[in-house]
Amino acid sequence: MEKRKLGSTGLEVSLLGFGGFHLLEIPKEDAVRLLNQYLDRGGNYIETAAAYGAGESERKIGLVMETRRDECVLVSKSGGRDGKSFRKDVDQSLKNLRTDHLDVILMHAVRTPEELNQILSVGGAFEEALKLKEEGKVNHIGLSMHGQPDVLIDALNRAAFEVVMTTINYYDVNNFPEILNELVPLANKKGVGIILMKPVGDGLLWKNVKPAFNYAFSMPVSTIVTGMNSQEMFDVDMQLAEEFVPLSAEELMRLQTESPELGNYVCRQCGKCIDVCPEGVDIPEVFRLEGVFDRQMRTGAVDDFGDYILKEQLRFWFQGNDKAIKEYGELAVKADACVDCDACATVCPYEIDIPRKLKIADYKLADKGIY
Repeated sequence: MEKRKLGSTGLEVSLLGFGGFHLLEIPKEDAVRLLNQYLDRGGNYIETAAAYGAGESERKIGLVMETRRDECVLVSKSGGRDGKSFRKDVDQSLKNLRTDHLDVILMHAVRTPEELNQILSVGGAFEEALKLKEEGKVNHIGLSMHGQPDVLIDALNRAAFEVVMTTINYYDVNNFPEILNELVPLANKKGVGIILMKPVGDGLLWKNVKPAFNYAFSMPVSTIVTGMNSQEMFDVDMQLAEEFVPLSAEELMRLQTESPELGNYVCRQCGKCIDVCPEGVDIPEVFRLEGVFDRQMRTGAVDDFGDYILKEQLRFWFQGNDKAIKEYGELAVKADACVDCDACATVCPYEIDIPRKLKIADYKLADKGIY
């Protein structure tokens, strides 16, 4: 399996990383078997978190680390924002994982500017992480975020984080275009290792696993982390990683054009509708905020009941709805200024019914009680 540099850390990590969350769903015997197979076949990136099952994921991984610790890059996460709680998490993680050090510690799911300020304040988690690094308990420091990357971008500009973990898949790059347009270039410029999570969009892309993984593997990142909780899933994911050939620019574009999950509803942020509205509606910005709100998952139609139920479970996982509503409220012209003049009717290359979508977006973002 291909190995890539983890930024400027000096570590090399396998293309496919083993995520620990879904180990909660299987017995320890199965977890140990899959982890050993992963290491046997050349995988070397194993990641978990203190919060996964109150340490259960870490304890299952620890059963393998007891004898194979030197074969992998071992990563865990802490939700502690102050130094005391952060150190407590790290010490417990080391105990659970049966090791004396973590290769990388990630500050878990840093969502708001207020959380980042606390982390970077005197007595905060970052200051404590530096102390833990001096003590040899952690080797490298990073942080993670689900969805909107603005806090991660701010963090990389304010402190010497070495690793960043972010959501990238061929669906959500349309909801959070700043990830590829701003975060990834900034991280690469600064030599920060990039960990890609959610390659199949929390399961949304389950019908198209191969293109989803090939898209993720083709990104300029260090490793792609996924949960593997069955032998079948493990075999498929490992084979895809071992046989991976980078997608061409044409193939990447084809995914954006033809993917059924995107269809004729999800805005690809191509910019073709900029400045076409005579009423002054900033169409791409409205649709970007809809992506932040609920990942453009409620479309006003139910075509497949199973897909609908899945989207209803996933649409608010990234908790961006309050942020989106606030930013929408600050727009000078809202989507309800649309007068159905059809000036935008033919500009979308993906055949999105823009006036209809504007009404749905306004219903969501203006927090209206009926659509």
